[in-house]
Amino acid sequence: MKPSGIGGQALIEGIMMRHGDKYSCAVRKPDREIEVKVEQCRSVVPFPAIRKIPLVRGVVSFIDSMVIGLSTLMYSASFFEEEEEDEKEKEKLAGMTEDERKKKIQRDEKIDNMIMYAVFFIAMAAAVVLFMLLPYYLRELLGKVIKPQWAQALFEAFTRVGIFLIYLILVSKMKDIQRTFMYHGAEHKCINCLEHGMDLNVENVMKSSRFHKRCGTSFLVFVVIISAVLLMFIKTDSGVLRVVYRLVLIPVIAGISFEILQWAGRSDGALVNLLSKPGLAMQRLTTREPDESMAEVAIAAVEAVFDWKTYLKENFGRESE
Repeated sequence: MKPSGIGGQALIEGIMMRHGDKYSCAVRKPDREIEVKVEQCRSVVPFPAIRKIPLVRGVVSFIDSMVIGLSTLMYSASFFEEEEEDEKEKEKLAGMTEDERKKKIQRDEKIDNMIMYAVFFIAMAAAVVLFMLLPYYLRELLGKVIKPQWAQALFEAFTRVGIFLIYLILVSKMKDIQRTFMYHGAEHKCINCLEHGMDLNVENVMKSSRFHKRCGTSFLVFVVIISAVLLMFIKTDSGVLRVVYRLVLIPVIAGISFEILQWAGRSDGALVNLLSKPGLAMQRLTTREPDESMAEVAIAAVEAVFDWKTYLKENFGRESE
């Protein structure tokens, strides 16, 4: 396997693929045509030197991925608005001057950006409460019954893992999410197809694996496991400090998880494969086998930002068929 450097995300009836300083969105529209858009990646940190610092680059990359992910998710959702709303919008625009139309479009874009960032911060706050603070407060309740610190720490660690598992299981049962998970599977299959030296076509994509070591699910698994381990070593009598330490360690945990994920994506040794097993196991919940139409969307997304024929020639010494 040869790492390609491609990363992606499932969208609503579509897929985002990112490579280098560009990312693409390919969406299967209601009329069954595939719409593809390519954009430049813009980091929240405009200083390249900072984005290369170990651990720090993991935090920056995570935030960038969240912002791009929400933006592309909103873009894909825009194709599936109610037709009645579309007609009303056309009627409004028809009665406006050219300047009024431009101002309205700019205003709508600002509102969309405000909504995107609001959702981002709400999601981050919810994740902190659910996966970092809730296990801690449950531990505090247990502390009234069980006194040994090591037992309390172990309980908090298992609680954090348990909450994560329950969350994934519940989400995977949602009917609409299952279709998104099929696109997630198509994204992985497409990347695996290339990284195993096969031509990028529907047949090869469909027979490739839907599991990949460099997946966001694996990143979250590393976050949960590393946080469980690190927080077991925090010992202080101050309840306020225990909460502060958990919040301060979030960027550290994200940075370490990113470095491990990148290492796993570049390597194929016994230790790497062992460390990757929990994440790959969780992908059984977050991916589904796609159909051929979804594979076509994944291929369109890759081809928009990645020269896969040159990649095959340089890494596998073969011309595409």
